[in-house]
Amino acid sequence: MSTATAFRRTKIIFTLGPATESEEMLEQLIRAGADIVRLNMAHAKHDWTRTVIRRIRAVSARVERDVAIMMDIKGPEIRTGDVEVPIELRAGEIFDFTVRPGMSVGDGGGDEEVRSVGVNYQDLAKDINLGDTVLVDNGLLRLEVLEKNEARIRCRVLVPGELKSRRHINLPGVKVNLPSFTEKDRADALVGLEEGIDFLALSFVRAAEDIVRLRSFLTEQKSKVRIIAKIEDQSAIANLDEIVQACDGLMVARGDLGIECPLEDLPVIQRRAVRTCLAQGRPVIVATHMLESMIAQPVPTRAEITDVANAVYELADCVMLSGETTIGKYPLACVQTLDLIARRIEREVDADWREPAAFNGERMKVLGSAVVLANELPRSKLLTFTRHGFMAQGLALLRPTHAPILAFTPFPEVFRQLRLLRAVEPFLMPLAPDPNDTIENAIALLRRMGRIIPGDKIVVATDILAQDRLIDSVQLRTVY
Repeated sequence: MSTATAFRRTKIIFTLGPATESEEMLEQLIRAGADIVRLNMAHAKHDWTRTVIRRIRAVSARVERDVAIMMDIKGPEIRTGDVEVPIELRAGEIFDFTVRPGMSVGDGGGDEEVRSVGVNYQDLAKDINLGDTVLVDNGLLRLEVLEKNEARIRCRVLVPGELKSRRHINLPGVKVNLPSFTEKDRADALVGLEEGIDFLALSFVRAAEDIVRLRSFLTEQKSKVRIIAKIEDQSAIANLDEIVQACDGLMVARGDLGIECPLEDLPVIQRRAVRTCLAQGRPVIVATHMLESMIAQPVPTRAEITDVANAVYELADCVMLSGETTIGKYPLACVQTLDLIARRIEREVDADWREPAAFNGERMKVLGSAVVLANELPRSKLLTFTRHGFMAQGLALLRPTHAPILAFTPFPEVFRQLRLLRAVEPFLMPLAPDPNDTIENAIALLRRMGRIIPGDKIVVATDILAQDRLIDSVQLRTVY
């Protein structure tokens, strides 16, 4: 039997944290099939960041399976200040968010009886309107804006609860005047670029201009790091098409997205985001709360199993773990669970597969013919060669039903970036001057590795030399 049956097409991303940062656990997770390691920079220090990036590279080299590294920078964030003891907010209570400490908060009309907490964004009162909703601590606390002045925002508590220090604030439907790429983000990104990260995930992307600014920064640094846009609020949904077109990949960050948008809209947004990425040829990641219960227990809920399965059914490139692998008790089991679910659902997707994207341009039509041929042949594999990743990305966009995409590149950074793409298995190999020699070298390597066996069909999508010029071609070869 062909070894293609052992290949998982949906990629797995896990977030590094106290539960997974040791060399021993990293090795187990990489051997279990994790493809990308995410570094959440919301609270990460630079010394820790440098240490773990080097550790990931060392472990990858030892197990001979290089994984990619994604740095997830914090982006704009509004938080409450510190409180000496938690504040128990009562339903109907009047409560102040103080935005300019030191200024008078009122006219003496009983303000001294109103409890308050500071907020780190001084211009919040300019952005928010009367009647707007303020959500605190991932939406556990809900307040309504009653009035405001330069010093504070006065609210009524709608959903009560305990307010602790430095809780995150969400403002559904409110466009805040905060930069998408902050000074902290810049400092964090520079550390990541120095250490050789592969992807940079930008939080709270609201418009294509946010991506353009980050790309200008990367250009200044002479970096080829790929940009992942995280959609997390209503502005991003309104500008989804232009954001997808501007980025190198999209992350459906369902944590804040589920707070900023009505809960019942979240599945609709996820499906629309995945389909938009397929239509525009961008990889897409479905993230957050995929196996949340496994932070504390060894098996997922039935609902979580179905949630992961739906992402695979939708043909997402990647599924991602967050708290499950940063602080969870069972990080290895989480990666193994994603692997198990993805492999099972992919067998069903094969039977239901439909063309997810239109053929645009001559090269995409050539790649499309290669995918159609591979779909019709049993025991087939797609073989391609790429210097920048675009040939492999084009094949991945077309979502072949059963054939893995064996993508060869001479560049280590492109090799790791190919880890993001659905159904792509990357290989690092120099490309010979003669394209036919490159094909023969790749087939010989695959044979030695056991990735192909006699009887396998290889559909080669590459360029060939014809009359002293390179032309796109599709070839069919049988392994003997």
